Amino acid sequence: MQQQHVPVPGVGPNRERQHRMTAAICSIILQGLGQLYNRQWIKGICLLLLEGAGLAYLLPRLSQAVWGIWTLGENTQRFVKVNGSTVLQRGDHSIFLLLDGIIVLLVFFVFILIYILNIRDAYVTGVAREEGKQTLGAAASLRNMMDKNFPYLFLSIPALGILFFTVMPILFTITIAFTNYSAPDHIPPAKLVDWVGFKTFSDLIQLKSWSQTFYGVLTWTVIWAILATVTTYFGGVLVALLIEQRGIRFKKLWRTIFILPYAIPQIISLLLMRNLFNGQFGPINTYMRAFGLEGLPWLTDPFWAKVTVIVVNMWIGIPVSMVLILGVLTAIPRDLYEAAEVDGASAFQKFRIITMPFILFATTPVLIMQFAGNFNNFNVIFLLTNGNPLRGDYQYAGATDLLVTWLYKLTLDNNKFNMASAVGIIIFLIIASFSIWNFRRSKSFKEEDMIQ
Repeated sequence: MQQQHVPVPGVGPNRERQHRMTAAICSIILQGLGQLYNRQWIKGICLLLLEGAGLAYLLPRLSQAVWGIWTLGENTQRFVKVNGSTVLQRGDHSIFLLLDGIIVLLVFFVFILIYILNIRDAYVTGVAREEGKQTLGAAASLRNMMDKNFPYLFLSIPALGILFFTVMPILFTITIAFTNYSAPDHIPPAKLVDWVGFKTFSDLIQLKSWSQTFYGVLTWTVIWAILATVTTYFGGVLVALLIEQRGIRFKKLWRTIFILPYAIPQIISLLLMRNLFNGQFGPINTYMRAFGLEGLPWLTDPFWAKVTVIVVNMWIGIPVSMVLILGVLTAIPRDLYEAAEVDGASAFQKFRIITMPFILFATTPVLIMQFAGNFNNFNVIFLLTNGNPLRGDYQYAGATDLLVTWLYKLTLDNNKFNMASAVGIIIFLIIASFSIWNFRRSKSFKEEDMIQ
């Protein structure tokens, strides 16, 4: 028999929603007021204090922040006459205005987010009151937070750090790319910076003096990333397979020897290699001349400089891949090899059908990350060649410069900040699109439970 709802006198649909709507409206009017209405005194007072602190910070700064981002300043630094003396009158610093504006807007974003969560909390507590549930006091709220919402509480702290120390610099870099912030005509405080839209990207891609450098450096960066990844990865596979071969003695010793290049700090290894490959007095050319051979311009010729950085990168990168592959090899079931031997498979067939698919399945995400790391491999290029040898047809770049080392030279050496920001955005788009596309296509990402 269906049970019928018996209406309670004086209580209708609108009456049933009284607590939730009143609490929500109070929280809209003033943050924390809804919690006070719900008799959550400590939480309400804390939210009121938080809103007071937020308003005290934002009210005197928000309009200035919007003005600073919109205009990037109006008054330049100049000398003026005061009582017969020449004094320097400070002007607007466009970059400081932009940076301060981004920080204030991020604080405003956090403030609005807390404000919305405050309204939701008051509404949910009001619903609980309508259902006859007891409102949680301060101690119970704290226990509930530490029990059920502890992950959110714990993650909120690093999330704020990421917002202000990762997202904020990224936003600042992106905005710089749409300005004319570069030497010598637009360097604050002597000069103001202006918004120029996509002109920086247009000049980088279409203006001959810049486009020739950009396409040349981009081409070498892609070639370098592919060669550096392939050589180190398959070099590590080869070394790992040789060490794990049956009959090889002193395996622990071989592993230790091959891991030493990675254990030594890169700055030491690369500076040592830079001296070894020196064309004039380096030991390698000295020994070559001692045997009647002509020394090679390892670091002064564009072709040989590129060969040198790839070889040195193999010396540093193969041990990393070797250790990774050794771990994968130990996880491959031996039954598969025994079954393959019964079927008469050769060593190469076992490698092609069993070993390599297992290795690729386990290491595809790492392989993608290695490509992204090599695309931005600043250390090897900067410490070994500094991007040299120089090219006269390039703008502030050498023959072995990658996009990331070229970006470094544009900023710290030549004050071409807008061009450097545009290059940084392009690097991000290339790496992000490549990584996401390959991750989504890999079996590791799809969590396949078997190798086909």
